Amino acid sequence: MVASNELHVVSPEEIRQQSRAVGFDLCGIAPAGALPELAFLRDWLDRGYAGDMTYMHESANRRADVREVLPSAESVIVLGTVYNVDRPYSTEEADRSRAAIARYAWGDDYHAVIRRRMARLLEWLRKAAGEGFEALAYVDTGPVQERVYAQHAGIGWIGKNTCVINAERGSWIFLSEIICNLPLEPDAPALDQCGTCSLCLEACPTGALVEPRVLDSTRCLSYLTIELKGGIPPAQRRALSRHAYGCDICQEVCPWNLTPSTAISSDPSWLPRAGLDGPHLLDLWRRSDDELRRLLKGSAMKRAGAARLRRNLAIAIGNTGGAEAIEALESQDDATGRDPIVAEHVTWAIAEIDARKAGVRASSPELAR
Repeated sequence: MVASNELHVVSPEEIRQQSRAVGFDLCGIAPAGALPELAFLRDWLDRGYAGDMTYMHESANRRADVREVLPSAESVIVLGTVYNVDRPYSTEEADRSRAAIARYAWGDDYHAVIRRRMARLLEWLRKAAGEGFEALAYVDTGPVQERVYAQHAGIGWIGKNTCVINAERGSWIFLSEIICNLPLEPDAPALDQCGTCSLCLEACPTGALVEPRVLDSTRCLSYLTIELKGGIPPAQRRALSRHAYGCDICQEVCPWNLTPSTAISSDPSWLPRAGLDGPHLLDLWRRSDDELRRLLKGSAMKRAGAARLRRNLAIAIGNTGGAEAIEALESQDDATGRDPIVAEHVTWAIAEIDARKAGVRASSPELAR
């Protein structure tokens, strides 16, 4: 007897219930089609805002429509996971000796945690939908403009800071999606509720938000500290302040993340790992490269690696440190000597501290905003 390839009917409500059962906080359905907002990617790339992220150019055609990666696609199941935990925002931390690390990277690597949950949801979907079910699942790794689909799935609107904002939960949300051939009834798109607010644009330390919902990645602290593999341009180093990995400022000043109802996750996966709970810059710097690698293992910060993290730490220490910092920087000759990029940033950092002690600023120009 030949197995039927017909799809069984699966309702969006059943999918939502199962998504909650496996650990997701939000679930919505978007149509798999040429949504109008998808077309802006080409313009964004042409402006040079992707910087060294060449993979964005290479995958541009596939990112234009999910049917380029799954021709049979009918729907996109968008999933949201709140990762906010009960810790102060970086803008509330007065101790400049502490490293600023993006909130999403404090806990376990979200890719691994969410993939496990999606695998359980996919297993249920295959059983519920039958032999004809086809799907692809991504956790921030595939050629998918996930924020556009999240908006059309009703998860939240794309804010002026380019983050998806949910009116009840804020913007501290991991997005993931299942592209599938189920003909599901889509949810109503989320409506923009940013209004006239421009706090995120005004707070960005580098002016990377060049206009509402448009980010010049080459000026963004997250790009500079995570994606950029070479040296950080001298003109942009002072703007890093004490940021060692990523930046949350545009989310921290958002009114939707400052309400009593802003969602706080009880999921232990997102709690700060040992060594990443408000660490001091010099404590991180004094670790050997092997110790840094062990610290980053199992964390999203592994993406940057020990050398890039040390490069960032050197800048942050140069921006905030004193005499003790110079001694620490100079004591790491064995580590920096193996990496000329790190060594150059250490030289810059020492010059910054020396200039500050002397009451003058080093010669590197300020970032032009």
